Amino acid sequence: MSNEFGDGLDQAVAKAFTRPVPKTAGAQMRYLVKQHKGTRQVAQLLGVSQRTVERYVKDQIKKPRRDLAERIEREVKARWQPQIKAKARKRAATTGGIVIDVHARLGYAGAPMDTTDEDRIRHLTVALPPQYAARLFDAQQQGATDDRLRELTAEALKEVYFQDGGSRAGSLQEIQINDVLNLEFEL
Repeated sequence: MSNEFGDGLDQAVAKAFTRPVPKTAGAQMRYLVKQHKGTRQVAQLLGVSQRTVERYVKDQIKKPRRDLAERIEREVKARWQPQIKAKARKRAATTGGIVIDVHARLGYAGAPMDTTDEDRIRHLTVALPPQYAARLFDAQQQGATDDRLRELTAEALKEVYFQDGGSRAGSLQEIQINDVLNLEFEL
């Protein structure tokens, strides 16, 4: 199952990095070894032998297989500049908010007849106030599933875009985001 919403939030925060993430497998492995203070822990983390980690550190192996390269990159990005990521999340959750650009099939349910209107493909770019960014980041930090992040995003779109803060579409009960074609978050 894809993790579109969680990955989208991570990518938005990653744009706040002040230094680029290491590119080569050797540099990435050296970074992980430094963070974990040893090759054994990195080997366990990545599911490879300690000797394999040592070979990457010494640049004896330069090109990892695809699945290992993805695991290495994911672990490096998860640990890269944690203070910068925390500041970016805090700024979005307190003052800046977050912008969502979504191209997906959106449907909604209304109160009068409890029927779901025919969903259709829409492309929306909406600036969400800080409280919605805070909800999304808090849920993500607490390990929310991608479905939960999708629900929170749909609630935010309902309140901010469709209901315009309560000034219209008062009977609108629920927004559903299906078949995401493109999704981007910006801080």
